[in-house]
Amino acid sequence: MDFEFTPEQLEFVKDVEAFLDEHDDIEIFDVTRENMAQIVDTPRRREFMGELSKQGWLGITWPEEFGGKGGDGVYEYLLNEALAARGGPQIGKGVGIIGKTLITHGSKKLQDEFLPQILNAEIEFAVGYSEPNAGSDAASMQLKATKDGDGWRLNGQKTWTTSAHFADWYWVGARTDPDAPKHHGISLFMVRLDDPGITIKGIWTMGDERTNEVYFDDVWVSDEYVVGELNRGFQYISEALDIERFTLFMYSPVAQRLDLLTDYVRTSSRDGEPLKDDAVVRSQMARLATEGEVARVLGLKFVAASMSDGPPPTAEASEYKLFTTEFSRRLANASMDIAGPGGQLRVHNEEAPMVGRSESTYRYTVIDTIGGGSSEIQKNILARRKLGLPKNF
Repeated sequence: MDFEFTPEQLEFVKDVEAFLDEHDDIEIFDVTRENMAQIVDTPRRREFMGELSKQGWLGITWPEEFGGKGGDGVYEYLLNEALAARGGPQIGKGVGIIGKTLITHGSKKLQDEFLPQILNAEIEFAVGYSEPNAGSDAASMQLKATKDGDGWRLNGQKTWTTSAHFADWYWVGARTDPDAPKHHGISLFMVRLDDPGITIKGIWTMGDERTNEVYFDDVWVSDEYVVGELNRGFQYISEALDIERFTLFMYSPVAQRLDLLTDYVRTSSRDGEPLKDDAVVRSQMARLATEGEVARVLGLKFVAASMSDGPPPTAEASEYKLFTTEFSRRLANASMDIAGPGGQLRVHNEEAPMVGRSESTYRYTVIDTIGGGSSEIQKNILARRKLGLPKNF
């Protein structure tokens, strides 16, 4: 497999970097934000995303008939990596999860209403799968949708909904057939987050980021806002999760932290002895450098698989998500160990080793192993779809 980028792709990276230099803003870019925290719910986010839209960089891979460029996925990958390296907002759920699902499964009404708004960065989405008793096991969701005339009444609760406090629309799964097996009988709905009956309550994570609980009390949704076929929502969710598991966990921020730790080891001492001469530290760093290269190549493998004409790269998405987030956590743990007591000082503390980066990533990388499907779920997916093991193995 050829992992080298073409001259055209490298030129695109130069254009993106120049654009990011031109629009540098602390309200938008902060490298201490980690992966899922790069949502950046500030007023300047929409303005910045609008500038990205003007460049034609939203919907790079969308078919031309839907306003996209019909381009290769590698360009979307390179754009996301460049944004993540600055701690900026990713092109997001709208372009990826919602947009690509609507292109494949949505009605013409939903395509006409939402796709132009996504391409013009005029709309923000929240994604609602998890519930108090259905976390990574999305098929166990119980949010109830009951038929009511030419629409549905939604009652129940979602949790861990990042972006709900500033998004416009909710992409939400609900159970429309309670008698069907748990992987069936689920449908996808588009719901306005300011509709009557919706209550949003914030939850602050150990990574200092806000997520939300969302309560539905007799929320009415028209049949026109059911995505695709009724009772096939879990199939659509599974396809979309493959995109989420990759695009929310880019490698560039992890590589930055590995470089930061490497520089710290190269230039620092403990008890008067250089860290770089410590045999245990050298062994740790060699292992981390090797695992970092594995994570990078797994990301490129996913990009290559997504550009093929075969089935969606479910296994590749889970391989990348599982390995990279667990590696990121191991890197954070090693940074805390090597930094010693000073590593516990808070981020942005100039006196702390690595400016306190190890402390913040130690807290936040735990969340990354859960978001988008926990590590245990990824192992189950790989056991079934990659190794062919039975479900009850």
